[in-house]
Amino acid sequence: MTQPLSLGRLFPGAFATDASQVVSGVAFDSRKVQPGQVFVALAGAKADGARFIADAVAKGAVAVVSGQARPADLDGSVAFAQVGDPRLALSLAAAVVHPRQPGTIVAVTGTSGKSSVADFTRQIFQALGHEAASLGTIGVVTSKGADYGSLTTPDPLSLHASLDRLAGDGVTHLAMEASSHGLDQRRLDGVRLKAGAFLNLGRDHLDYHLTVADYLAAKMRLWALLPKGAPVVINRDEPYAEEAAQAATAAGHPLIGIGRKGETIRLIESVREGFSQRLTLAVEGRELVVSLPLVGDFMAGNALVAAALAMATGDEPVAALRAISGLTGVVGRLERVGEARGGLVVVDYAHKPDALSAVLSTLRGYAKGRLICVFGCGGDRDTGKRPLMGAIAAQKADIAIVTDDNPRSEDPAAIRAQVMAASPKLREIGDRAEAIRAAVRMLGTGDVLVVAGKGHETGQIIGDRTYPFSDQDVVRTAIAEIAG
Repeated sequence: MTQPLSLGRLFPGAFATDASQVVSGVAFDSRKVQPGQVFVALAGAKADGARFIADAVAKGAVAVVSGQARPADLDGSVAFAQVGDPRLALSLAAAVVHPRQPGTIVAVTGTSGKSSVADFTRQIFQALGHEAASLGTIGVVTSKGADYGSLTTPDPLSLHASLDRLAGDGVTHLAMEASSHGLDQRRLDGVRLKAGAFLNLGRDHLDYHLTVADYLAAKMRLWALLPKGAPVVINRDEPYAEEAAQAATAAGHPLIGIGRKGETIRLIESVREGFSQRLTLAVEGRELVVSLPLVGDFMAGNALVAAALAMATGDEPVAALRAISGLTGVVGRLERVGEARGGLVVVDYAHKPDALSAVLSTLRGYAKGRLICVFGCGGDRDTGKRPLMGAIAAQKADIAIVTDDNPRSEDPAAIRAQVMAASPKLREIGDRAEAIRAAVRMLGTGDVLVVAGKGHETGQIIGDRTYPFSDQDVVRTAIAEIAG
């Protein structure tokens, strides 16, 4: 029988005189409070939850947790606790409300590649006989299907509800993304992790973290969430690998290094074979050759990290590495969408400078003709990366078209102007659908077109509304128009 949700059980030590009071649940959004629940007031970027305590009580909240002192006008019948970190308190309470979790959970952090690694790890777990799932940007994915639309790291209540449901459905192995926002905001606290991985660090989210040092520090919080002695996988070939390794070692975690500089799994050679590659690896004193049905050095690195996470949680190394040969790509990650007039069209999520550079460098090897790129930059995000991405596209693509991404509350033309300032070589077509159609119409034999920035997304955010939009659908329509 499930134990009653008492304030003392949910928030140990916080409610000294009301610890035995039983409540019906926990909420952090005052609009969603149900009678009998605890309201946790969180300080956000746009609003402080303490302002909505009265609203939560009016909806039936019987207890409040806040980082501030008790409001003078709060009804005396409402239990109240002031805590040092309300976000941490919420996450730990969420783990009590939804207590079940898959027995083996691994988390991956990094600027680029988290979605691919989480999904690849799920696929490898599954190939090795485990009931597995992944959780992140593209949603919750299991062997029985997918639920699209999740944030990289959901809020704690949603996250723990998902973990509880997955465990109840028989999932034993879970790979999840750990974003810097999620780590900084304590959303993963309470998740019982067995291993973690660091991929890379590039320019991203500097509107939130302010400095690269802050950004790295947020990602390194993952090591604090692992039990001491839990393995950490590091892609040794990527920026900030040494800093991540030092932080993991200092936190008491053994390292599994992968890549050309890897100590545990060393990539000796990668040879392109069509839209696949053959990897020669050194592992456990022996040489192993595996086929990876994906392109690019960064995809090879992602696949090796995924295999290493399986190794870190007890799977046999050679079996985990051989499972790489069965991997399928993740939606919107170097996704081959179609061909037109002898040219290939690829959709990729690259919306950061390093990611765009890597994608263009990879696809250059497949462009016997021209390399064409359609891309944009999102609104209400780091403005400093806009000219950087413009310069990268101008340098690495033969034709680069600047268009709208998710402008959000900003003026789309102003965003494009900041990108366009990087090079006179850049072309501008504001309407994203028209930009994609124009690029498809340019295709000829041997050309490669990459539509970058939105990947798996099925909507475009303009102002405060999200309009249906899929790069893949627009590409397919444009190809059909040419064929017709």
